Amino acid sequence: MNYAALVVAISDYTENTFQTVDVNLFITQAEQRIYNSMQFPSLRKNVTGTITASNKYLSCPNDFLAPYSLAIFSGSGPYTFLLNKDVNFMREAYPTPTDTGTPKYYALFGPTVSGSTISNELSFILGPTPDTTYSAELHYYYYPESITTASSGQTWLGDNFDSVLLYGSLVEAYTYMKGEQDMMALYNQKYMEAVVLAKRLADGMERQDAYRSGQFRQAVK
Repeated sequence: MNYAALVVAISDYTENTFQTVDVNLFITQAEQRIYNSMQFPSLRKNVTGTITASNKYLSCPNDFLAPYSLAIFSGSGPYTFLLNKDVNFMREAYPTPTDTGTPKYYALFGPTVSGSTISNELSFILGPTPDTTYSAELHYYYYPESITTASSGQTWLGDNFDSVLLYGSLVEAYTYMKGEQDMMALYNQKYMEAVVLAKRLADGMERQDAYRSGQFRQAVK
């Protein structure tokens, strides 16, 4: 289902015509709910960067939401994965910034601020402070482009699991309309049914294979 078809479906189901700004809000709110209910591989992204010597901070990508893993390496490897901690641990474990070594840990630190200027929304703090230059590879969670702004009018979610996107948008639209409670309950039920199926794919089938996990077997009574 592409963007145009989704807008038509929302209008047909609710028997209402919405302004573009409103229908786009319904869709983006639904996308946000969906993307925080399950972990599709399409929500993963990875980038590489450089950690500089004597600089214990590493800027997060602009679209970063949460980390999956952070690894450092030199040249062609090997990769060393850092352990995620909090800032309190980092400050207690490495109280002296001039103590350097190969980083073992990282933590979300907050925005990088210089005077009154915020140069990025989030950054990592590393421990210990890097003793030399390293390459870094970050796997992280982010929101993919919304179907409302995609130039093709298509996204992975719309192409592969349009039911959860449609019913999620209908829940938002009917909330906006202050619709009848029985219809609201129906749309929410259909949305939750679609979520169950989508989670089966995202958090189940896409995380296993028959070789390691065996084929699914339905119990026979």
